[in-house]
Amino acid sequence: MSKSRSRRQAGHGGFTILEVLVAIFILTVGVVSVGALAGSMMTTGSRSKYLSLEASLASEKLEDLNRWPPDAPQVAVPSGTSVGSLTSDSLDTTTGIAYYDDVNINFANATTDCPSSTGGCFAETVTTYSGGSNQYITTYHSPDGTITNATSTTAPTNMTFHRRWVIEANAPVAGVRRLTVLVTLNSNVNVQPNNATFQMSVVRP
Repeated sequence: MSKSRSRRQAGHGGFTILEVLVAIFILTVGVVSVGALAGSMMTTGSRSKYLSLEASLASEKLEDLNRWPPDAPQVAVPSGTSVGSLTSDSLDTTTGIAYYDDVNINFANATTDCPSSTGGCFAETVTTYSGGSNQYITTYHSPDGTITNATSTTAPTNMTFHRRWVIEANAPVAGVRRLTVLVTLNSNVNVQPNNATFQMSVVRP
């Protein structure tokens, strides 16, 4: 009698191999799930950062286009339909107006063009088309509010954003024109699951 009781007590004193395997499986599933969630959060955060920058760049370009008078070549629609394109780089060879550009954003330090060599600068380089070739204008914003510009014929490395815009006459109604800007990430920046894009429109006379 005492031997059988001791065997039953010994049988409940530890874990069986099956219980250990089940526990390991549950722990593995939990760790993998946490890792997948962390990766997804990092991807979402990176995508949100780029989308926020794209929204600012789209708004900036629309403000730039909106400041021109209606008959200025930059916003005029000679054909009466539309100029520019959101699907390909469009250049009017007659006026020399390009309806696209590239934007590079980075932080500059200890450069001759940056007003603050210690605090650094926020640098934005925009491509312009002038005289049959590209020019690259970089605007430096220092922490103390000082802003300087520098022009170069050499493109900076790793241009980040590509902007295209289209100007439509009599859209959405007669007598007005619709300006639409599309900002995309260049191919050197890969954000999954898809490259981030942002599009914005404004209607003006």
